[in-house]
Amino acid sequence: MAQRVPISDGGAKKTSRVRVAVRLRPYMAKPDEKDEGPCVRGVDSQNLEIINWRNATETVKYHFDVFHGEKTTQQEVFLSSVKPILPHILNGQNASVFAYGPTGAGKTHTMLGSSEQPGVIPRAVREVCKLVQSKNEEDGWDYSIGMSYLEIYNEKVLDLLSPNSQDLPIREDKEKNILIPGLTHTTVLSFADFDKHFVPATLNRTTASTKLNQRSSRSHAILLIKVVRTQRVSHRQQTGKLYLVDLAGSEDNRRTGNQGIRLKESGAINLSLFTLSKVVDSLNSGTSGRVPYRDSKLTRLLQDSLGGSAHSVMITNIAPEYKYYFDTFSALNFAAKSKLIVNKPFTRETVTIPNVQVKRTREDQEAGCSGPEPQKKRQKEEKKAEPSPSSSHFHSLAAPSVMDRLIALEKLMMSCQDKDRLNMLKDVAQSRKEIQELKEKQREFESKALLFSRLTGENSGVSPQSSFKNNIVPLQRKPLVDTKANKQKAVVQPLQVSQLQPIQQLVIVKKQSVCVKKKEQRLLDQLEPLDGKENLEKDWESHLDTTVLEQSRKKILQILNSGSLKELKSLQQIGDKKAKLILGWREIHGDFTKVEDLGKVEGMTEKRFASFMKANIVSAMGK
Repeated sequence: MAQRVPISDGGAKKTSRVRVAVRLRPYMAKPDEKDEGPCVRGVDSQNLEIINWRNATETVKYHFDVFHGEKTTQQEVFLSSVKPILPHILNGQNASVFAYGPTGAGKTHTMLGSSEQPGVIPRAVREVCKLVQSKNEEDGWDYSIGMSYLEIYNEKVLDLLSPNSQDLPIREDKEKNILIPGLTHTTVLSFADFDKHFVPATLNRTTASTKLNQRSSRSHAILLIKVVRTQRVSHRQQTGKLYLVDLAGSEDNRRTGNQGIRLKESGAINLSLFTLSKVVDSLNSGTSGRVPYRDSKLTRLLQDSLGGSAHSVMITNIAPEYKYYFDTFSALNFAAKSKLIVNKPFTRETVTIPNVQVKRTREDQEAGCSGPEPQKKRQKEEKKAEPSPSSSHFHSLAAPSVMDRLIALEKLMMSCQDKDRLNMLKDVAQSRKEIQELKEKQREFESKALLFSRLTGENSGVSPQSSFKNNIVPLQRKPLVDTKANKQKAVVQPLQVSQLQPIQQLVIVKKQSVCVKKKEQRLLDQLEPLDGKENLEKDWESHLDTTVLEQSRKKILQILNSGSLKELKSLQQIGDKKAKLILGWREIHGDFTKVEDLGKVEGMTEKRFASFMKANIVSAMGK
C-alpha cells in the first residue's frame, strides 16, 4: 500500500512554489511588414517590461524567477530552470515542466529543439539516465525507467506510442493518483533506447500550417518519465514521475485564418487553455471552493502539477512583435498568477511484505486432499497459521515442531472440508428427490382438475338439449372459449325454468355463440394492424416505387456533395452543428460516393441515418 513520506532533505520545506521562467524569442519581422520594433524587452535576469497599451509612453514591469532573453541558449534554459528539480524524481517525488504561450512563440522549440540544439525533453531524459547510472553504483537500491507519450487532440486522449489506439479514459485511484488505463508504458534502458521510441512517436503528433506558423501544434503533448527504485533488503519501493508538457498555443482565428477542421481544433485548444486559467484563478483565490480540474482533460492531467504534489516549472514563451502584443500581454499576466501557486510535494513509497511459502511432501499432499485447493482459501489458512509477531522473534518457521503442527492443522482442516462437502451433496440430492415427488403430485392434481372441469362442462351442456327436442345440430365449443361460454350460460340459465318458450332460448344460445366469435374476431383485428405497422416501419422502402426511391436518394446525395451550409440545413433532421460536421468531413475526405457514407460522419449512428433517410424521402414525395 502506498503511503506519504514527508520530505527530509535537510532543511527543505514541505511546500514548493511553482517556478516561472519567461523566454523571449528573437525578433522576426517579415519584409512586407512595417518595422515597429519590439513591444517587450528584458531589464535584467529576473525582470522585463512591456509597453502599456493604454498609454504608449509608459511600460508595465513584471518580476519572475528567471528571464531568458533573445540570446539565451537551450543549454542555459535547461541548467537554470529544469535541472534543479530532476533529483527529486529519484527520491519518489513528482516533477513537471510545461511550456505555455501563444502560437508561434517558440514552445515546441524550447521543449523539443533540433538535432543541433536539443530542447528540454532530450536534455532532461539524458540527465535522468545519468543520475540513475550514478546511483546504480550504490548498494541496496534497484532502479528502472519507463516512458509514456500521449496527446490531447480535440479533447481526446491519444497514445502516440500506439497510433492506432482510440480515445483513452482518465481515472483516479484510491490514493488520488491520476492514471490512464490502456496507455502504453515502455521500459527505457538508456537514452539511445528512449530516442528510438520517442522520435517516431513525435511524428505521430498532429500538426498543421496556419498564417502565423508553418508547423503549428494542433494538440497538447505530454511525455511521462517514470522512475521506480526498490530497496533489496526491506522491499521498499518509491515511484517518481516527470511530466514534460508541450502545450498548444492560444490562437486568434482572425489572424490565423482558420477554417473548417482547423477552426474546430482551435476552439478545443482555446477552451482547454481557458479552463487552465480558471484553475489558476481558483487556486489563487484563497477560498476552499471547487477547483475545476475536471472541466478539461488537460487540467485533469495537470492536476498534480498545479496545486498538487509536484515540483513544477512553467516556461512562458513570448514574442516581441507588435502583432503578438495582446497575446504576449495575457501570457505574462497568466505567468504572474501561476507564480503564486503552492504545491505540497511528498514521497510516494510502497512497502511489500514477501509471503513465506512452506513446501509439503508428496505424501502429505496425497493424505491432505485429492484435488487442488483454491488459492484464496490457502492464503487464509496461511494467515491463520502464521505466528504472532512476538513469538516469531523467538521461533522460526523452519523449526520442525512448528512445521509438524502446521501440516497437521492443514490436514485436519482439509479433512473437515471433505466431510462437509459430502454432507452437503447428500442434502442436495435429498432435496432434489423431494422436489421431484412434489412435481409429480402436482401434475396428478392438475390432470384430475382438468378432467373434472371437462365433465362439468359436458353435464351443463346436455341439460338444454334434453329439455328441447329439435333437429338443430348442437354447437361445437372450442377449448379456449370454454370458460367464457360457461359464464354466459350462468346468466341465461334461469330461463330454463320456462318450457313454453323454447324458441327464445334457442335464439339466446345462438346469440351467445355469435358474441364469442365476434370477440375473437375483434382480438384478431387488433393484433393484425400492429404487426402490419411494425413490418411497415422496418420495410418501408419496399412499399415505395423504386424509381421514386432512387431519384430521392440521388437528390439527397447531390445536396450532400455540393450543397452549401444553408442547403444542408434544409434537409430533414440536419441542424447547424450536423451541417458543419458534414462540410468538415467533405473537406477532408472529398465527396460522398453513396448516401450510406453519411454514417461515417461523427455522431451519425445507424439508427439516426435510417430516420434521416425516411424523413427526407417522405418529405420529397410529399412535395
